[in-house]
Amino acid sequence: MTETSQDLAEWFCLRCQTKREHIAAGHLREIEAVEVFCPRLRYRKATRRGKIWWMEPMFPGYVLAKFNMMEMERAITFCQGVRGLVRFGSEIPSIPESFVEAIKREIRERRGSEEDEMVTLSPTIEIGDEVEIAHGPFQGMQGTVVTVPSAAERVKILLEFLGSHQAVDVDLFSLLLPRRPLP
Repeated sequence: MTETSQDLAEWFCLRCQTKREHIAAGHLREIEAVEVFCPRLRYRKATRRGKIWWMEPMFPGYVLAKFNMMEMERAITFCQGVRGLVRFGSEIPSIPESFVEAIKREIRERRGSEEDEMVTLSPTIEIGDEVEIAHGPFQGMQGTVVTVPSAAERVKILLEFLGSHQAVDVDLFSLLLPRRPLP
């Protein structure tokens, strides 16, 4: 029984041109016998123009690809957008299949579909959270979340201001939120 090219395929980490990971992934997908994984994060960000949706790669500057090293190294290395394989000295380490599958499974569970590699992040805040205001007239002040309206992107926090506690309504995107472990 002979092993096929796909049986010898392993996952490798590829360095890409900065901010062009999705372009490199697109060109790699055109090569037969290459499986590409380029997960991206989508989130809302407050800017001077207002709140906009922002997308960036989960692994900035890198893409994961599964291929047979002996047959495809040259084609992969010279693919548009790819700067090279990640190396440690002269060794090119492979990435365990279980690692890639665990990330794919996590994305599938958060996303609900398998075809898209995009994960939408949304801020979670709860009553009682300690937060800090990142910008605006109250920048640098710390307070406790008092109410979280369900539809609005605003929260009411309790600030100590002028010697007494004041409930202040602030934009959710102007807060530095507490870090939470992933579920």
